[in-house]
Amino acid sequence: MTVHGNAVETDLLVVGAGPTGLYAAYYAGFRGMRVAVVDSLPELGGQITAMYPEKAILDVAGFPSVKGRDLVAGLVAQAATADPTYLLERTARTLRQRDECVVVGLDDGTEVTAGAVLVTAGIGTFSPRPLPAGEGWLGRGLSFFVPSFEPYVDRDVVVVGGGDSAFDWALHLEPLARSVTLVHRRDTFRAHARTVEQVRASAVEVLTKAEVTTLRAAPEDPDGPLAEVDVTVGSEVRTLPAQAVVAALGFLADLGPLQEWGVEVRKRHVVVDSAMRTSVPRVFAAGDVTDYDGKVRLIAVGFGEAATAVNNAAVVVDPTAHVFPGHSSEATDG
Repeated sequence: MTVHGNAVETDLLVVGAGPTGLYAAYYAGFRGMRVAVVDSLPELGGQITAMYPEKAILDVAGFPSVKGRDLVAGLVAQAATADPTYLLERTARTLRQRDECVVVGLDDGTEVTAGAVLVTAGIGTFSPRPLPAGEGWLGRGLSFFVPSFEPYVDRDVVVVGGGDSAFDWALHLEPLARSVTLVHRRDTFRAHARTVEQVRASAVEVLTKAEVTTLRAAPEDPDGPLAEVDVTVGSEVRTLPAQAVVAALGFLADLGPLQEWGVEVRKRHVVVDSAMRTSVPRVFAAGDVTDYDGKVRLIAVGFGEAATAVNNAAVVVDPTAHVFPGHSSEATDG
């Protein structure tokens, strides 16, 4: 890695510091490449760190169950073997080809010159979908993520949504909170069927065809913290005690400047071939950001795509290299 003021030179630039990006950083080091990683968030781990660090992840090979924060910690430790340069709280904005390299401009004026770029940006930049009744309540009882369970102990919690995050958080909070109510405007759910069954078998009250219509503080402190909510269920309005509302309504995702790089995009995802190459020379992609026939968006899949992308990028960076690197077990000491 070479750094001169606002200029960085590296073999591989990874755009996105989520699980796929962190594994790609490790693998680049395994292939003997210098690597830099850029991410718009202030911490490593991407969506896991920002949204569900306490969530138990069950489909990562070798881990019957691993908390999101523990998975990220392991990936960071693994990536450290590559001695990556992290460029956090910065966004990759421009890309241009120059001789046998790619130059990526960041929003702080830094220019990164790399032999290849690997985009592992997940869903891109993301912002939570708002709760219509929640305007003015953020920080007073309304939240969109559950980065820690501690604030919900012995509280009445209302979780809004019908997807995996809503059901996961309801299930994890149920043993800790005084009460948990899950509110969803439909009577069908997008969440995994097994998780739905677990929630229904728990003490969580599930209200369907329902909507949170009012958030309210205590009468004696109208500008104070949240005390209760009104939930409209059909023609009935129920008032529930609630010191916390978690609005798990999904996210608005945006690939942002990546769409201006000339890569082929299909339904907000970057199209790649079997080598994880995009339509732009020297630019690869892996993880949830990618699209191809048969694509499955799982962390486990992202790890394999990262290895495929890095091995193919290695040949672009050094034409004398081979795509297959050999087995990591053959590279261990002693």
